[in-house]
Amino acid sequence: MSTEISDLLGRAVPAVTALVAGVRDEQLGHATPCAEFKVRDLLNHLFQVVRNFQLVAARAEVDWSVTPDSVTGAWRDDFAAEARAMIAAWSDPAVLDGVSPGMGLPQRTLGLMMVVDLVVHGWDLAHATGQPYEVDPALLPPTAEFLDSMGEMGRQMGAFGPAVSVGAGADRFAQLLAVTGRDPSWRAG
Repeated sequence: MSTEISDLLGRAVPAVTALVAGVRDEQLGHATPCAEFKVRDLLNHLFQVVRNFQLVAARAEVDWSVTPDSVTGAWRDDFAAEARAMIAAWSDPAVLDGVSPGMGLPQRTLGLMMVVDLVVHGWDLAHATGQPYEVDPALLPPTAEFLDSMGEMGRQMGAFGPAVSVGAGADRFAQLLAVTGRDPSWRAG
């Protein structure tokens, strides 16, 4: 089976998994567009996302306050396996029904949050490590939908910074990055 969310994840995950696989050990201390994250921190956050959203799909308790160091052992392979498990967890249509007991938001909204997390943090990781990154155009409308409905709440909760101004000629993805408080022209220093 599949759902709208598992289909979107199926489009987002391969690019992010490839980026994770392409991170060199010597890049783990590099800066990212997220001022509070170095590359290792961003990778650990991505692990937290793919693991915790499996729990969200199961309507289990989720602890977002602890981010263990998952960048150990065969972490690149571990990330790929966890990301596949996340897609599988969101493939049952019943997962999208109702409101999350732990987060108090509609399950579909949380599914979109997960997609946006991967799309945006994929860009962060690519720019921090100098890797190419192409966002599947089918991911732009659901990213915009989520940011339109939840962007202000994300800013209030500290997940997004203040929106950044971009020129009228900026492409759609750059505009969406700007909504999250990212400067689309950010480059690793």
